Amino acid sequence: MIEHVKWDERGLVPAIVQDANTRQVLMLAYMNADSLRQTLEIGETVFWSRSRNELWHKGATSGNVQRVKSIALDCDGDTLLLLVEPAGPACHTGAVSCFFTQLYPGGSDE
Repeated sequence: MIEHVKWDERGLVPAIVQDANTRQVLMLAYMNADSLRQTLEIGETVFWSRSRNELWHKGATSGNVQRVKSIALDCDGDTLLLLVEPAGPACHTGAVSCFFTQLYPGGSDE
C-alpha cells in the first residue's frame, strides 16, 4: 500500500481521522512513510508533527491513543482516511473532535 501513496514535496500525505463507530471526523494530521509504517506495525496512529519536525504517536503521553480499524487511500492516492477507535478526545483542547469551530453554521434560511 505505501508504494501507492503520492507524497507531497515534503514527503507527507494528509490523514483524515474518523471515529469508526460514530463516523465523526476527529482530526486531520500528516503522515510520512515512517509514520505510516509504524501505524501499520503497532495498530495505533503515528503521525508526523510538522511543528516539532518529529514522529508523534497519538496518545503516547495523554493515553488518548487511536486504535486503527482501517486505512483507505483516496482515488488520487494523495489522502488517507483512517477509521479508529479513540481511547479519549482527539483534540489537544480536550474536545472529542478538532472540528468544533463553526465558520458557516448551515441550516439557516438567511
